[in-house]
Amino acid sequence: MSEKGEEMKNAIVTGSSSGFGLLIAMELARSGFKVTATMRNPQKAVGLQEIAAAEKLEGNLCIHPLDVTCSSSIEEFKVYLQSLPSVDVLVNNAGFAQGGFSEELSLEDYRKQFDTNFFGVVAVTQAVLPYMRKQGSGKIINMSSISGRFGFPGLSAYSASKHALEGYSESLRLELKPFGIDVVLIEPGSYKTNIWESVGKVTMKENSPYEPFKHAILDELKKGEAGYGNPVDVARLAARIASADEDAQFRYPIGIGVKTTINLKHVMPWKVIEKIVMRKLKFSQLTIRQK
Repeated sequence: MSEKGEEMKNAIVTGSSSGFGLLIAMELARSGFKVTATMRNPQKAVGLQEIAAAEKLEGNLCIHPLDVTCSSSIEEFKVYLQSLPSVDVLVNNAGFAQGGFSEELSLEDYRKQFDTNFFGVVAVTQAVLPYMRKQGSGKIINMSSISGRFGFPGLSAYSASKHALEGYSESLRLELKPFGIDVVLIEPGSYKTNIWESVGKVTMKENSPYEPFKHAILDELKKGEAGYGNPVDVARLAARIASADEDAQFRYPIGIGVKTTINLKHVMPWKVIEKIVMRKLKFSQLTIRQK
């Protein structure tokens, strides 16, 4: 119960074992929500539980197993939802980044990326919508990325999944507005939980023609590490959106250079953008050497 004697609002956060998910779950708990922090392996909740215990917020936190790519897990989640007095906020955070170059990625790589980053979001959202619709309120916060607005080399699978999430969220927001439900996109750039690190973990094929491009991308990311933002800022943004009484705006780009990148894409011809990226990554010189 809240200080005013009102029943606590309920928030659900997917992918809460680490990164943005863990931080968002804690910020929501601090904001007075009863948070269901979901994750594939509840044994990985130790860090989250320790933080909650240190701040005496254990009563605001419930750990629940959920694999957003597994139909039986989704069905068990639907049963769990029946026990909640309300479903006020859903943060679709579960996701990962599949690095690699398109020619060398398998179709299965793309399918796994979409299963989590896109179809997992759809599955969890469909599970909570009947509750939000009947109560005539709710907020769905989808964690997108700058990669959902701009396709970076070496991240075609990830970028495609986030572009799909953006299109889905646009339609969903318009569908749910009449029912008093807000759909929101948070679009982070580079943060210290940097999901782009997956690019560096990709095993390239022997004598891959893309090896020089991979190293060029990693070198550029390394140069930018000093400017990575604090992921707590993203978590606090999510909590502010969830707690606000007024309707939320649709997109929330956040991070150094994110708004500039998005705005430039809207106003500059693609040929100019292409030249900037190629020059930044020194791809033109690399291409010449390949010939």
